[in-house]
Amino acid sequence: MKSETIPLGAARQFTVLDPKERLITAPCFRERVLHHAVINVCEPVFERWLIFDTYACRRGKGRVAAVCRAADFSRRYAFFLKMDIRKYFNSISHEVLRMKLRRLFKDQRLLRLFDAIIACNPAASEVGRGLPIGSLTSQHFANFYLGWLDRFVTEQLRATGYVRYMDDMLIWRDSARELKASLAAITSWVPQELRLTLKPTPYINRTWLGVDFLGCRIFRRHVTLSRRSRRRFKQRIGAIENDFACGKNTEAEMQRRVDAVVAFSRAADARSWRFRSAVLKESW
Repeated sequence: MKSETIPLGAARQFTVLDPKERLITAPCFRERVLHHAVINVCEPVFERWLIFDTYACRRGKGRVAAVCRAADFSRRYAFFLKMDIRKYFNSISHEVLRMKLRRLFKDQRLLRLFDAIIACNPAASEVGRGLPIGSLTSQHFANFYLGWLDRFVTEQLRATGYVRYMDDMLIWRDSARELKASLAAITSWVPQELRLTLKPTPYINRTWLGVDFLGCRIFRRHVTLSRRSRRRFKQRIGAIENDFACGKNTEAEMQRRVDAVVAFSRAADARSWRFRSAVLKESW
């Protein structure tokens, strides 16, 4: 690192299908060590700069905290706007990211290392765009990149009800008219400042009708697993049961996998707990 001669680009690529098809780029061990060393130093700087209500890749935050915060806002506001970014990781502009990082960091050796990591993307489909899914630096760079949108929404649009988990965003206000104005401003700002595009299906509705967010269905008085999450829960528990029956997993490995599946559903309330209990009782 001191001599700036670390070779980059050695990675293993594979595709995952759950919950949707994604190409994962897993860096080699040497690069993972490098990424962790960089983030150990830079994470506190990112943390101080990010707003409170962004929940991905942050200690003490995460998916469950994001759902709980969204449930709190749903009790306080009448309408919500749901939106996300089209092909987010593949669309991040290297030029814009480098420029934004230079506003936060001043050490030239560190910035040159950032530049080398950003430019090294074996999965890139377009020159000068995209971060590989699967590396620690990509997660933090991507979260930081949309931090500028967080500040636009909370400081310039003055939205007091706002939650973001990576590129999934919710805004709450007391009228649909206010949300339409916010959406128009964001739709104009995002391509100009970040060179990104919102998905063409932003969604405005009343909070009492419920909002799907991070695998949960959030209502004013309760939170349940979404239909898709219920289906995935049953499928994954069934797959774990089959693997154990075929001798592919030990009992300890099976328990670890079940714990991971159950942890994913903990943001939901007692109604979903009864569903989870019924599925687990049926399997064992």
